[in-house]
Amino acid sequence: MSFTFIDLFAGIGGFHQAASSLGGKCLFASEIDSEAKKAYEANYYLKPHGDITKIEADDIPNHDVLLAGFPCQPFSIIGNRLGFDDIRGTLFFEIARILETKMPEMFILENVKQLKGHDKGKTLQTILQTLRELGYKVECDVLNALDFGLPQKRERTIIVGFLNHDVEFVFPKGSGAGSLENVLESDEEVDPKFFASERIAQKRLDSHTSEYTPSIWHENKSGNISSYPYSCALRAGASYNYLLVNGTRRLTPREMLRLQGFPDTFQIVCNDSQTRKQAGNAVPVNVIKAVLEEALNAKTKAEGQSWKRAI
Repeated sequence: MSFTFIDLFAGIGGFHQAASSLGGKCLFASEIDSEAKKAYEANYYLKPHGDITKIEADDIPNHDVLLAGFPCQPFSIIGNRLGFDDIRGTLFFEIARILETKMPEMFILENVKQLKGHDKGKTLQTILQTLRELGYKVECDVLNALDFGLPQKRERTIIVGFLNHDVEFVFPKGSGAGSLENVLESDEEVDPKFFASERIAQKRLDSHTSEYTPSIWHENKSGNISSYPYSCALRAGASYNYLLVNGTRRLTPREMLRLQGFPDTFQIVCNDSQTRKQAGNAVPVNVIKAVLEEALNAKTKAEGQSWKRAI
């Protein structure tokens, strides 16, 4: 299946991974973080443009599908929840600006679960109403990476839109979590720098006994420890310290990328700190791939093969 797409607020390319695996060709990407741009270019041989607010919509190539994981801090638990009062919250309207000019056949947007309830639902309703006023049929749901083959509890708001209102789209349900064993490296292979000190590890082992092996231990701000056969949601800043494999060591950058669905062919070209940040900010590849595949199939069913632009 061939189609073209653009990748906004691209990060290290979770959307790109999903779309290219389904036959998509990226015509344009935008990302403001210099280290993420470095990783993106190394893996996809495409250098992202910078600040999207400085880019004219007319300078962006025509495309079939717009993909964007717009900044989530204004709507997340760990953000200040100011929403559109926070300048980052207004970046959604950069997406709307591009949609209005380019009018791609489809779009998929991603944000944190908390977007759905922010300001008693008013923020999301403003977003959905804006998209509908542009002429799109819009569907929205919250999906969990844990349901799509990734051993990470990561719930995200997904918004899908179609220019053709006859497209009948239903969000995929997934088929369950993947195995943590397939994500984790063996302790013998892991650099000693990732292991907690004996004192910290023993303190945790003294305070908690896990029902699962392997497991990811989570310590909250109150010091309470829980463990599961999957990871809690990765975060850009804190994951390194609050998640421990079997209570003894931190996740490696490769393990964090695997938890987000990135293949081992993904080249790590930045330092550990930056790669952890990048993984924490990324979209779960498996979720986006399942949604995009369902959306492409629904559109093809409604219109046949003729809707796609030539590459």
